[in-house]
Amino acid sequence: MEKRKEYQFPRDALLAWFGANRRDLPWRRTYDPYHVWISEIMLQQTQMERGVEYFNRWIALFPDIRALAAADELTVFKAWEGLGYYSRVRNIRKAAGVLVGEHDGRVPDDYDTLLGLPGIGPYTAAAIMSIAFDRAFPLVDANVARVFARLQDIDRPMKERGVQRELHELLKEMLSDVSPRDFNQALMELGALVCTPRNPDCGGCPVRAYCEALQAGTVAERPVNSGRVERIDIVMACAIVEHQGRIFIQQRQEDDIWGGLWEFPGGRLKDGEEPEEAAVRELFEETELRAVNLRPFRTVIHHYTRYRVTLHSFCCSLRGKVDPRLHAAQQWSWVAPEELEQYPFPAGHRQLIAALKQDLLFPSGSRRCCA
Repeated sequence: MEKRKEYQFPRDALLAWFGANRRDLPWRRTYDPYHVWISEIMLQQTQMERGVEYFNRWIALFPDIRALAAADELTVFKAWEGLGYYSRVRNIRKAAGVLVGEHDGRVPDDYDTLLGLPGIGPYTAAAIMSIAFDRAFPLVDANVARVFARLQDIDRPMKERGVQRELHELLKEMLSDVSPRDFNQALMELGALVCTPRNPDCGGCPVRAYCEALQAGTVAERPVNSGRVERIDIVMACAIVEHQGRIFIQQRQEDDIWGGLWEFPGGRLKDGEEPEEAAVRELFEETELRAVNLRPFRTVIHHYTRYRVTLHSFCCSLRGKVDPRLHAAQQWSWVAPEELEQYPFPAGHRQLIAALKQDLLFPSGSRRCCA
């Protein structure tokens, strides 16, 4: 990225466009620091419409930091269920406790203090400082990076460290004499609504006269792709264990990829192993429970980051003891089928629960799991 000492940019035109086109997002109505913090964490890897839905439900449940800190883990995790990346919600709970204990239940207006809170890194701290407190901290998300890749016709991947550093320095200069809150949001809004990844609305862009990629005919080639991400396929199997009308579930360890969530026992297939064999093996290795009378239930597919997970499920009963000895979870429970929805589960297991619910309402012979 070639650094422009006197980069000409129509800030007034951009801010006027933002004033007329900004979306009515709930955290923008008050810029409450708590609201900004939660929205920033939620919108990581989440589309805006979905993020707004989760945000509104979250604030209804936890209207302030004290309410969040006082809530039990199950309620908080259930409110987050479906957003993924569950380490984020664990850190939110930890940070809420710190804020109540050390900051009177308030989000501090100090960048370094924010960085010391669980789950808050440099970008999130800068976003809170800029959007909640209107302080001059540049924000470079995917939208902003794409806007400048086209404005300056940058022919290098935007994730390169040198490109990121120079863009950050440029934005610091551009934040002088404007509201950092409005300017940063205007850039992000421009990328979200106009300068989109595909089929950008160049004709409706308020800064098109300054876009070098538009003049060079390279808009579709910017930003430069940093390389194709290879998809990784994972095949798993799990056991839906039934006993006296109840189903066995266990809660994953906190340091697991879905730490704190509940699940049906299971795991990855070994080389040459059939899904049914894996379900029996994993159940015994994780709980010392022995499965019998296995019946195929559903096979579901779900995606996260660059992984595609195929999950085979089997309903079964037990031979011998029914009290487990846990080796891969922190606690267990036998629950009625209708109680499953009270617990937070990973995406694939939620699909299985939906199928269980459907079969309970509309049983279909051998496909019905719960007797």
